[in-house]
Amino acid sequence: MTTTTTRRSLLAGSAALVALGLSVGATSAADKITIRMSTPATETDQRSVALATVFAPAVADFATYEPHYNASLFKQGTELEAIARGNLEMSITSAQELATIFPEFSIFTAGYLHRDAEHQKKVFAADFMAPLKQKVEDELGVKLLAVMYLGRRQLNLRIDKEIRTPADLAGVKLRMPGSDAWQFLGKALGASPVPLAFTEIYTALQTGAIDGQDNPLPTDRDSKFYEVTKQIVLTSHLVDLNYIAFSKKVWDGLTPEQQATVQKAADDAAESGRQKQLALEAELEQFFKDKGLKVYTPDIDAFRTQVQKAYLESDFAKSWPEGMIDKINAL
Repeated sequence: MTTTTTRRSLLAGSAALVALGLSVGATSAADKITIRMSTPATETDQRSVALATVFAPAVADFATYEPHYNASLFKQGTELEAIARGNLEMSITSAQELATIFPEFSIFTAGYLHRDAEHQKKVFAADFMAPLKQKVEDELGVKLLAVMYLGRRQLNLRIDKEIRTPADLAGVKLRMPGSDAWQFLGKALGASPVPLAFTEIYTALQTGAIDGQDNPLPTDRDSKFYEVTKQIVLTSHLVDLNYIAFSKKVWDGLTPEQQATVQKAADDAAESGRQKQLALEAELEQFFKDKGLKVYTPDIDAFRTQVQKAYLESDFAKSWPEGMIDKINAL
């Protein structure tokens, strides 16, 4: 987790911006605003494509959508801070990144929590999510517009060793993003997690600095990780998500009609990306087999049992809102 000092500094800075209630840039009613979107994803990633082809045209009457891919504008993990400080308008953020500031979001980083893409969507829209969303707005100046389905995360390894249970991952250097939530998931799976930026994965696999990485199959294809790996283990350990994060300062500078347009554009983009990602996942197992990789399903029950036990016994569970697990399971 981030230090208390870091969190206080970040929240204090964002609160000051929100309190100022500044209008969007130095625009007049006739001017278009610029919405810069920073993401570590590639241009061909389904999230990127959905925002460029669905979101951008929908807001074009009053806004210019300006995407920046491959963490070229802001380093991965720093986008929320950039929005909070008024230096960025939009990003695609993860529950893991939010959990470094708001520990209760770690519930959405837990392995084997969401059942599928539809369940994930229902959870985001549920009434019990409203206080969490409001807290992010009030304390960070970030509005969470929609949830994007990133896909079921699978293990992608450069080693030949067959993986059937968590015990088989002992000593395997598995790249995970640097936050505590991601590192914990790597350990819960049985591996030795290595913090590494997404843009460094390919080279690290190529050189053997890491033994593997975990991502949804479409991401593995887009980033060509199949060129430097030998197998994909279908653990489906996380039905992964991203949130479309939008500057509250920019939002407050929009008219009610523009706000409604932005919200619908985000919802439509998220749904478009969700459906395309689901279709891709269904096709890609054969794609990787054709590339020479072994693709197989391990003992899912063994992984689920170990991962869920690790989370329920962890400090993460202490920060989860009371009763939320039951509410999520009941949807």
